[in-house]
Amino acid sequence: MPQQEETMNVREVVTTLRKRFWMIVLVTLFFVATSAGITYLIMTPVYQAKSELLVNKSQEGNKPGTLSRNDIESNLQLIETYSVVMKSPRVMDKVAQKMGEPNRTSALTGQINVSAVKDSQVISIEAKDPDKQRAAKLANTVAQTFQQEIVTIMNVDNVQILTQAKAEAIKAPVQPKPAVNLAVAFVIGLIFSVACTFLLEYLDNTLKTEEDIEHHLNVPVIGSIAVIESDEKTSVHSLEEKQTHVAAAGENS
Repeated sequence: MPQQEETMNVREVVTTLRKRFWMIVLVTLFFVATSAGITYLIMTPVYQAKSELLVNKSQEGNKPGTLSRNDIESNLQLIETYSVVMKSPRVMDKVAQKMGEPNRTSALTGQINVSAVKDSQVISIEAKDPDKQRAAKLANTVAQTFQQEIVTIMNVDNVQILTQAKAEAIKAPVQPKPAVNLAVAFVIGLIFSVACTFLLEYLDNTLKTEEDIEHHLNVPVIGSIAVIESDEKTSVHSLEEKQTHVAAAGENS
């Protein structure tokens, strides 16, 4: 019996999904279409440019061309400090001035992401902006300004620009991501439509079949009356024929 009940439950689920199949399709398509409209028509594309700095040995204290293990360990420890200093007001205020936006220090700082490349002495500077040229300019300006300021801030000269950002190297925006947005919209739309399908089925208390009567009322079905389809024209035509036959019978009598 448990297996039979489980089979019936699965059958009911499939029946419910089939009954409202087009509703599920239309609701899911609505979510996908809405996501596509927002992604392509409303959201502003954002581009990302990247420049890199190399934390190398200081010019002082070592012979040219030499690099000790202690130098490498010291530089690795400094990278985290450099990442914080790079986004400090002292550096970013000058970056804002060079960008011609002296009142947008906080906004420009928010457009910058500084991270250390794992197991290396390289610091990556990523700048985001709706304009490719400005993104590249911002990344390069931060790198150049930091290289100049770190000499006076920490009295060291161990930072070199490894890679400069180039606007022409930027091919596609990093935001928005159409494929991701559409996939998420599809999943959400599908889940929402299926949930609505079962909710409507749960709220529908009407009995439509013999099986519904037996299942919900727990009473046997003795018999059923078939639906007799009739249209108005056929009924009128039959009535006219009967009247004709009656009239003919009256004349014969």
